Amino acid sequence: MARIELCDLNKSFGSVRAVKDINITIEDGEFVVFVGPSGCGKTTTLRMIAGFEDPTSGEIRIDGRIVNDLEPRDRGLGMVFQSHALFPHKSIAQNIEFGLRMKDVPAPERIQRVREVAEMMHITHLLDKMPAQCSGGESQRVALARTLVTNPSTFLLDEPLSSLDAKLRRELRAECGRLQEELKRTFIFVTHDQEEAMTLADRIVVMRSGEIEQVGSPMDIYSEPISYFVADFFGSPSMNLVAGEVVGDTDVVRFRSTHFDFALPEHFKKSKRGAATFGIRPEHVGVAFGGKGEIELPVRLVEPLGKDTLLYFDDGTERAFIAVSEGLEMADVKSGARITLSFDPRRLYLFDADGRRIGAATQF
Repeated sequence: MARIELCDLNKSFGSVRAVKDINITIEDGEFVVFVGPSGCGKTTTLRMIAGFEDPTSGEIRIDGRIVNDLEPRDRGLGMVFQSHALFPHKSIAQNIEFGLRMKDVPAPERIQRVREVAEMMHITHLLDKMPAQCSGGESQRVALARTLVTNPSTFLLDEPLSSLDAKLRRELRAECGRLQEELKRTFIFVTHDQEEAMTLADRIVVMRSGEIEQVGSPMDIYSEPISYFVADFFGSPSMNLVAGEVVGDTDVVRFRSTHFDFALPEHFKKSKRGAATFGIRPEHVGVAFGGKGEIELPVRLVEPLGKDTLLYFDDGTERAFIAVSEGLEMADVKSGARITLSFDPRRLYLFDADGRRIGAATQF
């Protein structure tokens, strides 16, 4: 296993700063996922850890040793790329053993280790095939096996599942989780898919414009986003976010926008008055015909999903306000019907004009 430290890490390409002052420690055996939109610097950070990019400044330490000047092969790390990059003219067994052959591992040991990792990855039946005879999911398993056979201290995975269909991605995602549990190695996984981050990570590192926006456990990131960006990025469907203002005196504080006007919970009393964005996740919005609630809105669209029904409301914006109703109780609601919405007071969020969270409630 390996403990990896990134200390004031920066990377510039000409006048463009791709990575800015990254500081994080990844502990032995931890599964850390770097997540963010395209161009946020997550892959560049991973490539610097691997040794494929040189930092402009800062240090990379593995088990306390500065490795900035070490070649990739000398860092004891294993990289799985977005493209499978298998040798088309070599069999699957030859592809897996290639790294061992480059290290002059004796043939009997190579054969044994290839067989062991093939069994671990459930691809023994593929060993005599050629890459062109393998499906996308099988090829990805081979790419993982090729890295696994070299016995690295840390696995670096750069969006390895992005080219697969949804079903295969779920299967391979579970496989990555199983491998980490079984091997007890350090895994650093890069993705733009927040669902992959939530299901795999011990800790998530959210990146934006080359900087770390937030670090925390999956539920910390989901339940306690520190910014508008994190709140909007995580969740499917996304958090409802409505621009407006906080108004009121010292006793009563309200959120007000074009279609919203309701009293905020007690813990927002000391919040600064003025422009703000109100947020709540769809699953924390109650729906009913009539009765008590914060607001009444017309239905724009109904989306029955079997287990749940998504209700899209017309709140005067293109984005729409979404609520999740359990089961099919609301599946027959017609477009235009007016429904009363209530908000769980423990699950309300406010973000200031700069997108930073304000007036945080007590921990859930």
